[in-house]
Amino acid sequence: MRAAEINRKTKETDICVKLDLDGGEVKIDTGIGFFDHMLTALAVHGGFGLDITAKGDLNVDGHHTVEDVGIVLGTAFAKAMGDKSGIMRYGSAYIPMDEALGFCAVDVSARPYLVFKANITNERVGDFEPCLTEEFMRAFAFNAGLTLHLRCEYGSNGHHIIEALFKALAHALKNAVRLNGDGSSLTTKGVF
Repeated sequence: MRAAEINRKTKETDICVKLDLDGGEVKIDTGIGFFDHMLTALAVHGGFGLDITAKGDLNVDGHHTVEDVGIVLGTAFAKAMGDKSGIMRYGSAYIPMDEALGFCAVDVSARPYLVFKANITNERVGDFEPCLTEEFMRAFAFNAGLTLHLRCEYGSNGHHIIEALFKALAHALKNAVRLNGDGSSLTTKGVF
């Protein structure tokens, strides 16, 4: 079963993530409405079962909660992937969201890297600071062991830009974790 449950408690956050790469119920509660909306989009468009409960020091701001959810979700993703054998490994997607166009390319490689190019000029989207999008993506990529490239081709509405990026990530991951049919590891090295 390609699933994992990870709990992490610090002085700033208390987070539980249950992830099933092959589907299931989606329940998200981080205390940050727009972030919940993005994580729900990630799960629904990726075809993942995802249950996230996060309590953070939102009286300070959303940074610790958003980054730590990225850490825990990335750790759960890495655990659910196991040795990565039998998956397609690569995925990419363009996602339009009204005037915005988001792109994602991912390699489930165990070599973490992030390239993030998006000009989000909004100071806030609901109760979410747009600069935290990159923080989440970095924490997720590095803890999941992904090479992750995200780019907004163009767009002016922060909500649309961020949503296009999350949905592009979802579709790219959906393709990358898809089973390849013969159980082989797509690497010339023999191991990831």
